[in-house]
Amino acid sequence: MFETKNYSGSREKDYKLLLKQLEALLEDEPDVIANLANASALLNQFLTDVNWVGFYIWRENELVLGPFQGLPACVRIKSGNGVCGTAVQEGKTQLVDDVNQFPGHIACDAASQSEIVVPLHKEDAIFGVLDIDSPSKNRFDKEDQFYLEQFGKILEKHI
Repeated sequence: MFETKNYSGSREKDYKLLLKQLEALLEDEPDVIANLANASALLNQFLTDVNWVGFYIWRENELVLGPFQGLPACVRIKSGNGVCGTAVQEGKTQLVDDVNQFPGHIACDAASQSEIVVPLHKEDAIFGVLDIDSPSKNRFDKEDQFYLEQFGKILEKHI
């Protein structure tokens, strides 16, 4: 049974607790959709100042909406389109301080001002992306990127 923990306020310490919680949630559960749903709920509970947390899954040469927390979202995104499609095309995390300055940004939620997208892989092939939006500019930094990439690596072991 998952139990909500109070975070300490130390970002490093809190992110490390988050990673342990993710490991516990995923342990012994083989269903990918269930794992992604729990992972999005865990991140939504953990992160402050976010308005969308979820996954897009690579299917038939495009990203397709997967489990998420937030308002209804775009269902399909082609490689190279928007922040998510760019993460797939470039194969690296996209840390965007101001989505309005990102060429080709896809505005699923008009309130989103910054975004981080972490590519996820399965057996050296793209599986999908972890996508997190914030209604504040400059919400995400390199520390967020480091720990969210670690979060992604843990997920990759269970997809």
